[in-house]
Amino acid sequence: MDLPDKVKEKLQRLPDKPGVYLMRDRTGRVIYVGKAASLKKRVGSYFRKGTLRSADPKLSGLLKSVFDLDLLVLRTDAEATLTEGRLIKEYRPRYNVSFRDDKRFLLLKINLSDPWPRLQFARIEKDDGSHYFGPYASAASARATQHFVEKRYGLRQCRPREPGASDHKHCLNDILRYCTAPCIVKITRDAYLDRAQEACAFLRGERKDVLTELEDEMKGAAAARDFERAAALRDTLLKLRKTIKRRVLGTKDFEVKRREADEGVEEIQRALGLAEPPRVIECFDISNISGTHAVGSLVCSVNGVPNRNRYRMFRIKTVDGIDDPRMMAEVIRRRFLRAVNEAQELPGLVVVDGGITQLRAARAELDELGLKTLPAAGLAKRYEEIIFEQRGSSAPIRFAQDSSALKVLKQIRDEAHRFALTYHRKLREKRISESMLDEIPGVGKKRKEVLLSHFGSVRRLRSASVHDIAKAPGIGPEMAQLIRDEIDSRQSSKAG
Repeated sequence: MDLPDKVKEKLQRLPDKPGVYLMRDRTGRVIYVGKAASLKKRVGSYFRKGTLRSADPKLSGLLKSVFDLDLLVLRTDAEATLTEGRLIKEYRPRYNVSFRDDKRFLLLKINLSDPWPRLQFARIEKDDGSHYFGPYASAASARATQHFVEKRYGLRQCRPREPGASDHKHCLNDILRYCTAPCIVKITRDAYLDRAQEACAFLRGERKDVLTELEDEMKGAAAARDFERAAALRDTLLKLRKTIKRRVLGTKDFEVKRREADEGVEEIQRALGLAEPPRVIECFDISNISGTHAVGSLVCSVNGVPNRNRYRMFRIKTVDGIDDPRMMAEVIRRRFLRAVNEAQELPGLVVVDGGITQLRAARAELDELGLKTLPAAGLAKRYEEIIFEQRGSSAPIRFAQDSSALKVLKQIRDEAHRFALTYHRKLREKRISESMLDEIPGVGKKRKEVLLSHFGSVRRLRSASVHDIAKAPGIGPEMAQLIRDEIDSRQSSKAG
């Protein structure tokens, strides 16, 4: 198959990541949209020698028409599935006939012009005056959302277009307080429509306080030791958080952000005088409080967009006390020693969170590893200045606050800080939790290991009943009661 050079070049750089691919013809029109758990494996499979020979007429026609490829790297396969559906609806590619009816996704719809609107499921979004929400990646999430909204806002579940008293006789939703019962005129139509409109606002992600209320309700149930109800509320909350949100990855917004990110990468190249745009940037940060549980983080952006699959955590091993430059040096040394030993691809730019001291510590390690030509810069917090000594001057570089370059750098720096802080807190909380077991009389090293293995975490142990604790191997009723009493005592003293 005689492919255009730009397609051949992109095939050589296919990432082994989930995402969406768009195939274009000579006019630039999108002719096919597909998704893949691995772009490298899926897209590469189209252009093998044997594919065209065994392809059916439809696939053969598609491959012969491909003149360019666009790739969108995403975080998960589920995210790729949803993005694929949105792009198919946006572009209506000629070779996506089998996907045009959107049968793979569930939607929720409500028509506010109905006498008494209700939520219904749909698979095809029609121009029928209804409001559509979704698509949802799973039927379970869609149904959990529908049930929660109906109960929360008192929307009817019955099928008749205009329900009456006869329908009420066979319905328990009014008795259970799930429904406002318009069938027996317990609510006016205006008041009912207000509830329906609030439900729509929630489904659009405009009522985030509702999720906060649900979280408080879950915590209250847990505090009252009603763990079954707390678990049910937790599961509902998790499903709602995944599904009730704005379309962050909407096609138009995505294209704008991608273009801005590309501009930012090119602007960084010009400002630092780099030989080529730093398509891959790695940023490093250190987090420690009084020198305890010190950790380092590595976050990565590809073409100006964070790529979470490349994030890494480091526990500081060689530095005691508070010494951020030495900790930074350790993390840089460990990261790039492995890169050198395993002949890994290097980033186009290394960024350290900090000023000249942290940068020079990192630069010294890179130079010692033989990576003198690998560009490294520091991003100081105070004035958002870029420190870059490889261009022959140590004078800081300041980008305009609204520049695309500064947005790319700040985003990756803030991600590095957040990632390091999250890991630091996790280690600290784990140590605090495990120390509680160390202080319970009769719980030695072996019993501690048994309890952690049985329950998986101290958090789950804290929520367990005496009966559940006694089920752990070698514990028994008496020891279980002692453990429960000690946990309750410590939680009470902590609350007081």
